[in-house]
Amino acid sequence: MKAIVSVIGTDKPGIIAKVSTCLFNFNVNIEDISQTIMQNNFTMIMFVDLSRASIKFEDLSIALEKIGTEIGMLIRIQDSGIFQAMHRI
Repeated sequence: MKAIVSVIGTDKPGIIAKVSTCLFNFNVNIEDISQTIMQNNFTMIMFVDLSRASIKFEDLSIALEKIGTEIGMLIRIQDSGIFQAMHRI
């Protein structure tokens, strides 16, 4: 399964480290990443592969949201199939 992780909030040190460490700990592979800072607002999109993940999708979503709360960011994960279906409509 492939998914999209989005991270949005005020820029601060350690955002990429926290999110990527969480994914690493659950054997989730980051296949692509894009990040930018717009007027002190950090945005990051990650394309990830969960085919070898050691955690259920729903539990990973909760873990990422918890990290987001801890660092004051909005972190969401969505099945990439949602985006593919939107383009077929």
